[in-house]
Amino acid sequence: MFIELKIDKEKCARCPSCQVCVQACPVDVFKAEGGMATVVESEQDECTLCDLCHTKCPTKAIKLVKLY
Repeated sequence: MFIELKIDKEKCARCPSCQVCVQACPVDVFKAEGGMATVVESEQDECTLCDLCHTKCPTKAIKLVKLY
């Protein structure tokens, strides 16, 4: 795995049931769970680094960490 996607749960909770990142991600790295976004661990390596999740998130709860 070359990247790690992190979701700040406190920031994500500020906008419950938002799901903007789930809809924006072209490779389905995120899923809605319990009214909040979560990362689908098995799909994380499919991330294309497009940054749509971060730029569209109204609370800026998503952080992409490059591991290389």
